[in-house]
Amino acid sequence: MKSIRNILYSTLLMIAPVVRAELPVKRVITLNVAKKIAAAAEAEANRRHLTAVIVVVDDGGYPLLLQRLDNTQVASVEVGIGKARTAAIFRRPSKDFEDQVKDGRIAALVLPGATPLQGGVPIILDGKVIGAIGVSGESPKDDEDVAKAGAAAAAAAIAAEGASRD
Repeated sequence: MKSIRNILYSTLLMIAPVVRAELPVKRVITLNVAKKIAAAAEAEANRRHLTAVIVVVDDGGYPLLLQRLDNTQVASVEVGIGKARTAAIFRRPSKDFEDQVKDGRIAALVLPGATPLQGGVPIILDGKVIGAIGVSGESPKDDEDVAKAGAAAAAAAIAAEGASRD
């Protein structure tokens, strides 16, 4: 009986490193990185003299950070969250859904979790969506431009954080 137990333990010890090696590594947006993404978006909004709500979410669409710039309408809070969530969970800009509605596909209006309004942009690292940024407060084009400025800062913010941990 002891020899069978020893064989099982030996087998498990040999398999364990293989199983561990097969687990994927999931990159996530930390709060520090979310702050840098939002800061880049805020800088763009300020440069253009815009008011906006800026929301950074994780890959599941859950908020990591929300900023409402001075004098931004309160209604933009929920809209900004919706835009960011849409970009994260559908892994594409929220504008894609607005375009579908404009093109006559009104079924896009009832997709669970979708806010079909321009201004949500996925944050992509190594070809994978790791989160998104949503902006609401001004025109659809302005919202998206501010969101793109934030998303563009993500790679540098992530690289800087990785370098500081090394």
